[in-house]
Amino acid sequence: MLDKTRTLSVSLEETLNRFVEDLAPEVQQTVGGAFERLLALDVGKEALNVGEHAPNFSLPNLDGEMKRLSDYLANGPVVINFYRGGWCPFCNLEFKALMDALPEIQAHGATLVGISPELPDVSKETVKQHGIGFDVLSDVGNRVARQLGLIMPVDESLRPHYLNWGMDLVKLNGDDSWELPLPATYVIAKDGLVKAAYINKNYTQRMEPQEIIEALKRI
Repeated sequence: MLDKTRTLSVSLEETLNRFVEDLAPEVQQTVGGAFERLLALDVGKEALNVGEHAPNFSLPNLDGEMKRLSDYLANGPVVINFYRGGWCPFCNLEFKALMDALPEIQAHGATLVGISPELPDVSKETVKQHGIGFDVLSDVGNRVARQLGLIMPVDESLRPHYLNWGMDLVKLNGDDSWELPLPATYVIAKDGLVKAAYINKNYTQRMEPQEIIEALKRI
């Protein structure tokens, strides 16, 4: 069973506070301004949501094999997690929480699938580095994320800082759009109907694994 005494949200908040505290004052101001502009954007409002049928998209796994959503649904419910990349500290915390929850997710007959815009070779390194034990698909160019209404831009003021922090998205993702998927988690029933959805342009927050488990119990 999951440890409910310490939530993912608590860990995310602590990480955010440490990250901000370590920034120089002028960088804090830049990051804060970019974050405010992001929250003001009209993104994610048209995203796939509860009560809708997920499109039967197809993406390559880390071995280059094309995997369709229907391939996973044939075996039961599917939990899909869109994440920004292995470079994202908030995604890394989410990976750990999802791995802790994986046995319980699987106990409910569900398959967990991660999706990011990273190139397959980059995703392979992410999987290795973080010990990810679930399937990861490569959505280069955010094709599926765009289809599902999950696109957010990286503010231009942040791009030089991303590069300074070693987050060269052009190199990691294989395109120069500087776009990322909104962090999103979907619990999809075997018939393709979305039973639970978490979509948040505040990329420092994520769906609690226990909420995923509760959604699976209701299917």
